[in-house]
Amino acid sequence: MIKTAKTRAIHKAIEEADAVVITAGAGMGVDSGLPDFRGNKGFWRHFPELEKLGIGFAEIATPYWFVKKPELAWAFYGYRLFQYRKVVPHAGFNMLLDYVKAKNENYFIVTSNVDGHFQKAGFDPDRVHEVHGSLTHFQCTDRWCSPDIWSADYSTVKMAKGEFKADQYPLCPKCGKAARPNVLMFNDENWIDGRTKKQELRFIEWRKQTFMAKQRVVIIEIGAGVDVYTIRRIGESLHTHFPWDTTFIRINPKQSKVPSWPDGAYGVKKTGLEGIKKILMAYKGDTV
Repeated sequence: MIKTAKTRAIHKAIEEADAVVITAGAGMGVDSGLPDFRGNKGFWRHFPELEKLGIGFAEIATPYWFVKKPELAWAFYGYRLFQYRKVVPHAGFNMLLDYVKAKNENYFIVTSNVDGHFQKAGFDPDRVHEVHGSLTHFQCTDRWCSPDIWSADYSTVKMAKGEFKADQYPLCPKCGKAARPNVLMFNDENWIDGRTKKQELRFIEWRKQTFMAKQRVVIIEIGAGVDVYTIRRIGESLHTHFPWDTTFIRINPKQSKVPSWPDGAYGVKKTGLEGIKKILMAYKGDTV
């Protein structure tokens, strides 16, 4: 096939990059079969019990319910925990993993997703920055009890038969109150960010080393929407942070527009998996 100018530019960046930053939003998980909870209509399709109560995603995803009705909060988060554990990350994760391995594993992942799927797919946990925390770890509902964050690996949530209510849910090992996911929720003043801060410091150090070495960087943003702009802002900021020989690729099926400055930014109007296939198959001459 004849390559377009955009395809050639993406091909060159992918091939010649010394370092890779992958930034990912909720759209990264959709191809794995995970639901996208943006908008109450779609949310209530998955949780009709919450529709009856008039509780939308922005209401249930708050610390309030872990204090007021932990059995309700854990019914919702228990479902998510079960889904994240059950679902296998889609093929795009493996394609990206193979790519960064070919780059001497000189990479970093920055994601707003709380599913832990980059680690599950085999990426180095020390090279992942989860900006909103992760459902794979818990903390006490009362942040003044303890700053401890612990693994959720051996925890289970049991639902009451025929009810949207958790009969059994994780408790804080120190005070016995309800535990909660170590995730930044809406209106959340109780999130303990110690684990995420350590990840951020590792990312800052990696960025500093990459900057000082003047390495060629490719930034691949996947499935980051405009409703919660965190990941889009990070990708755009990194593109300006590395002012030389840096390429920014935004993969998004509806919101693929990229800033006009600096040069070297390209939008790919595809879903996460389709976009990953397209940019990595550019080696073979496919068009984007």
